[in-house]
Amino acid sequence: MNRIIPHIFIENCKEAISFYHDIFGGEIRNIQLSDGIEMFKGQEGKYIHAELHINERSVLYFADVFGETVKGSNIWLSLDIESEKELNNTYQALLKEGMVKQKLKETFWGAIYAVITDKYGLTWELNCTKQ
Repeated sequence: MNRIIPHIFIENCKEAISFYHDIFGGEIRNIQLSDGIEMFKGQEGKYIHAELHINERSVLYFADVFGETVKGSNIWLSLDIESEKELNNTYQALLKEGMVKQKLKETFWGAIYAVITDKYGLTWELNCTKQ
């Protein structure tokens, strides 16, 4: 595994990431808007991804909330995984007594990706960039 990154889903993401940038400094990078993506039709102007790089080792991912969230479920742990083998092993291990939120599949950003809520209620994003 390359790293574990907190992924924070929050209302008014653009405003929130600016707030945290003012506090922690760093650089806002990789903003991706929902505009023009079919699965986000009707949600134009929202952030589907933005990163706050505080320094080389401290990064926070942010996204707007799409739909309802349950308080306490708005922070996911995103795993940046090195290989498809590691991805599949991690997927199967977290799936034991867990629940699939998004099946393992190829994405429009060039990765293989899945979302699982484990048996303890933690939500994990598994992301492996395709080579």
